[in-house]
Amino acid sequence: MSTKRVLVTTTAAAVIHTLQEEYGDLMFHQSGGCCEGSYPHCFEKGGFLVGSNDVCLGEIEGCKFYMAGDQFAYWKHTQLTLDVMEGRAASFSLESTLDKGFLIHSRLFTEEELKDLEPVHTADGDLIL
Repeated sequence: MSTKRVLVTTTAAAVIHTLQEEYGDLMFHQSGGCCEGSYPHCFEKGGFLVGSNDVCLGEIEGCKFYMAGDQFAYWKHTQLTLDVMEGRAASFSLESTLDKGFLIHSRLFTEEELKDLEPVHTADGDLIL
């Protein structure tokens, strides 16, 4: 089994499930710092236009998780874990309606993990790595 590039805490997974009950299928995009800093944003599936430069790092709780390709170039050696905090973080993101904010914890992959990483795809599904 490949090492996942993006994980989710149980607390964040519970918030995702609450949002899925209200909004249906969801997606995530790790912001690159425009407007609201580097927060992970949660949208209704299709509620954010994924660009040709964006990459899909994997899925959490059935939701695709995207990041801009140039940002991925800096983060490709890092595993991301989606977590949640009380209080609003990114107002564009759906969890703000629950007075919560998603955030990312990160760590570098080990040498062993780097040899067996989950593949990365373009938004169109083409394999990158």
